[in-house]
Amino acid sequence: MTTINITLCDYSNPVHLQAIASLINSYINDEMGGGKPLSKPEQLRLVEGLKNHPKSIVLLAETDDNFVGLLTAFENFSTFTARPMVNIHDVFVLKEYRGKGIGRQLMNAVINEAEKCSGSRISLEVRQDNGAAQNLYKSLGFEETEPSMFYWRKYL
Repeated sequence: MTTINITLCDYSNPVHLQAIASLINSYINDEMGGGKPLSKPEQLRLVEGLKNHPKSIVLLAETDDNFVGLLTAFENFSTFTARPMVNIHDVFVLKEYRGKGIGRQLMNAVINEAEKCSGSRISLEVRQDNGAAQNLYKSLGFEETEPSMFYWRKYL
């Protein structure tokens, strides 16, 4: 198997910034994504927003000089544990690289980042119809909340 490198995004590296924009657009276009691809100005706003967020965690998966996966997460603070926590926002691997353990490596890397900040937990959301992702998360010790939670939103 080809070597996979997981790297924290270096916001001073334009190749990393382009990889974020490209991978997010690939995710948006994926059947598990949905939505309209980001325009160039929106891509710039995305990378600037991630760069300027004080607690963003952006991991890139690279193999054979190609960026093939992305995980974005944010450190937050849990009032229930009085300690940091990490919320995973995006996990994406290009279709042709799925099933090679890249998602698992991204997840293990974010678990390590959460442990570094003495995090009390990691949370994420997963589509009900995304069995592959659910199986990955379960294999890493994630489980549905008890009681079960709903994911709600309000567009502004």
